[in-house]
Amino acid sequence: MIQAEISIYPMATKTTSASFYIAKAIESIQKLENLRYEVNPMGTILESDDIDTIYDAAKKMMEAVHNLGISRVEVIIKIDSRKDKHVKMEEKLNSIKKHLS
Repeated sequence: MIQAEISIYPMATKTTSASFYIAKAIESIQKLENLRYEVNPMGTILESDDIDTIYDAAKKMMEAVHNLGISRVEVIIKIDSRKDKHVKMEEKLNSIKKHLS
């Protein structure tokens, strides 16, 4: 299973808010097959068993922001690929939570 954290930063917009652009980036991946995602305040977690799906999602998100007239988009991706067992993002969180007091 592969999880990736992606952050999209539109550059040189007329406002300091990026929420509109982020929403449009998320919309661009909503119909991708074999992809789960979870938005959080600092980025979006993508989950798939296929790295090409992760890369395709990143490309679609970046292009969606470019298509809104933004000439420069910074994209940061952090990937966790695990082959020894199939662990979903919720399971990773539950594993951490059980160690919290």
